[in-house]
Amino acid sequence: QVQLVESGGGLVQPGGSLKLSCTASGIIFRRYTMGWYRQAPGKQRESVATITSGVVTTYADSVKGRFTISRDNGKNTVYLQMNSLKPEDTAVYYCSAEVGGGSPIWGQGTQVIVSS
Repeated sequence: QVQLVESGGGLVQPGGSLKLSCTASGIIFRRYTMGWYRQAPGKQRESVATITSGVVTTYADSVKGRFTISRDNGKNTVYLQMNSLKPEDTAVYYCSAEVGGGSPIWGQGTQVIVSS
């Protein structure tokens, strides 16, 4: 069964940090481009960061220098380290897995709230 399970979300004060994790099952993880997306209330889902099978990373301009995506193929897990969090980072964060231009696989999402 193909599955992505996110964890690590929660409530954090502005300027704080969180680390999200996404563990995959049912796929050959090392072959997949993994990504983190987010969707704030009333807004469209947007790409936050991606990491290819060759460990090439991309970031949205809004998170560059604050967020870091990484992967551990031995654990079938992708991470998103989020530092210097801002209220505008509040959203549901989703993990995705994609290979060969096919339809992405999505996780169920994890809520991040940045508020004092």
